[in-house]
Amino acid sequence: MKHAELISKMTLQEKARFCSGKDFWHLVSLPRLDIPEVMVADGPHGLRQQRDKSQKKASGELLGSNPAVCYPTAVTTAASWDPELLYEMGLALGQECLLDGVSVLLGPGVNIKRSPLCGRNFEYFSEDPYLTGQVAASFINGVQSNGVGTSLKHFATNNQEKQRMTIDSVVDERTLREIYLAGFETAVKEAQPWTVMNAYNKLNGGFCAENKWLLNDVLRDEWGFKGLVVTDWGANNKRVDGLKAGQDLEMPTSGAISENAIVKAVQNGGLDESVLDKSVDRILDLIFRAEKVLGKKYEYKKEDFHRLARKIGGQSMVLLKNEDNILPLDKAKSYAVIGEMAKTPRYQGTGSSLINPTKIDCAFDELLDSGINATFSYGYDSRTDVPNARLIAEAVKAAQNADVAIVFIGLTTIYEAEGYDRTHMRLPANHNELVAAVAEANPNTVVVLSGGSPVTMPWLPKVKGLLNAYLGGQTVGGAVADLLTGSVTPSGKLAETYPLALEDVASTTNFPGDRLSVEYREGIYVGYRYFDKAKKDVLFPFGFGLSYTTFEYSGMKISKPKIKDTDELTVSFKIKNTGSVAGAEIAQLYVSDLDSTIFRPEKELKGFKKIFLNPGETADVTLTLNKRSFAYYNVNIHDWHVESGDFAILVGASSKDIRLEGKVHVASTRPEVAVPDYKAAAPDYYSGDAMNIPLAQFEAVLGRSVPKTDYEPGEPLTMVSNFGDAKKTKRGAMVMDAVESAIDAILKGDPNAPMVKASVLEVPFRSMVHMSMGVFTPEMAESVIDIFNGGSLPANLAAILKNLTESAKNVGALLASI
Repeated sequence: MKHAELISKMTLQEKARFCSGKDFWHLVSLPRLDIPEVMVADGPHGLRQQRDKSQKKASGELLGSNPAVCYPTAVTTAASWDPELLYEMGLALGQECLLDGVSVLLGPGVNIKRSPLCGRNFEYFSEDPYLTGQVAASFINGVQSNGVGTSLKHFATNNQEKQRMTIDSVVDERTLREIYLAGFETAVKEAQPWTVMNAYNKLNGGFCAENKWLLNDVLRDEWGFKGLVVTDWGANNKRVDGLKAGQDLEMPTSGAISENAIVKAVQNGGLDESVLDKSVDRILDLIFRAEKVLGKKYEYKKEDFHRLARKIGGQSMVLLKNEDNILPLDKAKSYAVIGEMAKTPRYQGTGSSLINPTKIDCAFDELLDSGINATFSYGYDSRTDVPNARLIAEAVKAAQNADVAIVFIGLTTIYEAEGYDRTHMRLPANHNELVAAVAEANPNTVVVLSGGSPVTMPWLPKVKGLLNAYLGGQTVGGAVADLLTGSVTPSGKLAETYPLALEDVASTTNFPGDRLSVEYREGIYVGYRYFDKAKKDVLFPFGFGLSYTTFEYSGMKISKPKIKDTDELTVSFKIKNTGSVAGAEIAQLYVSDLDSTIFRPEKELKGFKKIFLNPGETADVTLTLNKRSFAYYNVNIHDWHVESGDFAILVGASSKDIRLEGKVHVASTRPEVAVPDYKAAAPDYYSGDAMNIPLAQFEAVLGRSVPKTDYEPGEPLTMVSNFGDAKKTKRGAMVMDAVESAIDAILKGDPNAPMVKASVLEVPFRSMVHMSMGVFTPEMAESVIDIFNGGSLPANLAAILKNLTESAKNVGALLASI
């Protein structure tokens, strides 16, 4: 143990205290042993450092946080397909942490995009675990090169916001390993984040905060994780069980509740003190690693960070349509810039990652500064989705009087946010109607789209240009102007598939599940893996993106025609810029198992390279494949396994645009291992009809019966129940009117109100206790639950209900602040 002497000098109470935060953002210190206090702060696309209570909140300042550079969000940066760029971004964020005395940046988020409806998709990288792992590892290495830690989150299967604090994700082991854990695995093995943040939800029956298989057996014993595990804020369920499972640090503080529970468990023999000591040792290790860079003077210019954010946005945004080469813009022409977002951009998501930017660039001003002759029309009011006939008429008139119309639209803050999921893929009606009207008035229409998730585009055939700006950070306006004018050549490619309709997505029939559980019946068929297997057309495929130049692929060479699965295989080829401007191409390598016993996707991404080329320049690209490039996860041996056979090597510009093909024979070094064969028990997984998997077939792959999906009629509420459950009882329905009114009162005028209210109503009572800062005690919670369950009314009922309402208000205020 690294800090055994220090730990030996601590009392049992002190050790227990160290396993919870001091408050919302600080770890516990111990001056008598010279153990300092360190601070953590939200990320991951900027530093959201909460203001000290003594500091005044500036007029209009977001959530009382200090100004910081808001970089493009993960959905945007993943589309750069550039690990070196992500390292550069992480490096800058780490430097900003040093300036502000922050020791751990809470990010990145690497949950897989199971559905385009997840409200937090903007904060996650991709539908593909390989791409996710590569960019996440680079980001982490960049941040941590400064002596600042990161927190890899949310471990694991936190793929929706609905009932996120209690939902049970029911996932078969193979799907877990190949899709939902693989990105975490790569990030841990290649970057060793200082912390891993466990998710709120359950995984296969157990809360992630106390899941020994997840936190210890897989994360530490198998992957070799060296850091500490911290809860998501309010994710602690049973503190002692969490410690036993490998969960070291509860955040935020729960007062003395968890501390006393740990002490009592040690004293009565329910917890071995050596388990507690291990967690304290990990916490001390983080504190003393952080201390090495604390208190020093650092000089970084935030203006440099601002310029970097613009560069990142320019290399990440995706050009999706460019008919008749309408882009880049011709400065000799006249332009009608239309849409409120051209002046007031949507540049980040809503929730705990909301950054208070140091400045914001708007596209209209940036276009004018670049020499574009343009007028401006609002086109819509972002505070509503109801079309405004007057604003649309003004926009149409402007479009008719211009050579080209550029319409800025997208998902508004109320359409996607942490805390709740979308229910459809539509853009606001006033945005869609505006584009349709403008395109009718001027066929030379370009759309600039903002948002953190795929949307349907009924107007797409009528416009000539489409630039997906995603959520481009505080420099979104400058980056968009750079791309539209051609001072930067588009090079981003989609890190997720844009389906034609929600009904085409495999998870749709099982998203977001029921009250108690969500079944991942589609299994491994997420994103392009499903669309390819099911032979479904899409709006834009995974890996797709256009450029202002063209590229030619040639000369593919595979190092060996036959290998063992323990060998490495190199694949080399040439790329030539055959256009007239400099640009970057993202070459993608996919592997396809040509004849397998177990069901597999048509192809899977196993390598990529982004390369910048001048006109006429040719470059050699070499990518290396290993055992994992060909393996599937075998549940019989609980390990990765290669089945002997032929594999296609596919190189292309997207998952649908394969330019070069080759083949290799891979011989298994474990031919005696039985390959799971589900052809009889689960045939639909072989045909690819993953949207309609019958229960019996899912259970055959799952290896057990599914758990119940909802409470039984009359089933009593527990500490894991929430306000939504209480509302279904007679007494709860009456109480909830007062609670909701109290929440509405504190959130009046807050743009985050829908997110916060949805979150509060789904917070379990045990988290209400832990996050109430002592207002709502465990005893009060038990009394309230007993009342809702039909128990006798206590004499102090009014006081208890007052405290419950006050607790809901406190938690609502806290969620609004974080």
